[in-house]
Amino acid sequence: MWEPEPGWHALPGGTGVSTVGVWRAALGDHPVVIKRLAAPQHGDAAELSDPTHPAYWRREADVLATGLVAATRGLRAVPASVEEDAEGLTITRPWVEDAAASGLFVAVALGRFAGVALPRPRFLARDLLRQRLARTERRAGGWPTLARTTAADVADHLWSRRGSFLDLLDALPAVAQHGDPSHVNVPGRDGDDAVAIDWATLGLGPVGCDLGYFSLTAREEFEPLLDAYLVGLAGGPMGHVDRDDVVLGARVSAVYTAFTRAEWALARVAGGEGALAGKFRHPAVAPYLRALQRQATAVEALLGW
Repeated sequence: MWEPEPGWHALPGGTGVSTVGVWRAALGDHPVVIKRLAAPQHGDAAELSDPTHPAYWRREADVLATGLVAATRGLRAVPASVEEDAEGLTITRPWVEDAAASGLFVAVALGRFAGVALPRPRFLARDLLRQRLARTERRAGGWPTLARTTAADVADHLWSRRGSFLDLLDALPAVAQHGDPSHVNVPGRDGDDAVAIDWATLGLGPVGCDLGYFSLTAREEFEPLLDAYLVGLAGGPMGHVDRDDVVLGARVSAVYTAFTRAEWALARVAGGEGALAGKFRHPAVAPYLRALQRQATAVEALLGW
């Protein structure tokens, strides 16, 4: 049975269904990160074995083993080794130092990456937001905890119209997307490119969606991030991309992700004693509610669509 070595230091994160854990260790004088993925077992969800589903268990290992994003514009990975056994996969990569890059730099990098003509292996994720919302529907039937808050009417309106907005996303140009960009997952810098980690949701998605995901945790406001993303996109081989298309992709992905994350955070504390409103400042909830509040302009735009 696979087990981590005693001297490894466990790291936060690694919350994927197939992720056993993530550790920092050393190979000689070189710090490394080791990530362990468990192979699906009998009775596990079929989506874990579907190469196109965002939850596909071995996508990150396949991405790194094939070198698919080893030298891509905008975002790139660091070299990594992948070892497979009967129980799963072990990924070992160098530790990536935090370059403290600004959100504007990362937004430019995301735009440049969106213009990359990725090869089309079977393991690229597709329909990322649609699948994430489908999982929310299966698990909770929607956003039931938000229905107990002052955001109930807005949440109900957006949830009931999710199909229409997902169809709008399907009509946008499909581009390369990381799928989960944040300062945590895009920590490094290599010249004009950003160095990203956690490639478990690499795939194709509507233009602007990566920008929307990133805006949820970026310090900068949306408009300068949008301008930076467009600068990166304009320098690539895609040619002209309509600004309104980028805005739509970013808004839909950011708003629906923010509501889903807020629902998840509230649901975890809702069963405890006391009124739900008294838990809005709980440290496990407050960051998600602040991220949701920052989407006020985008929410108003979607409500008026």
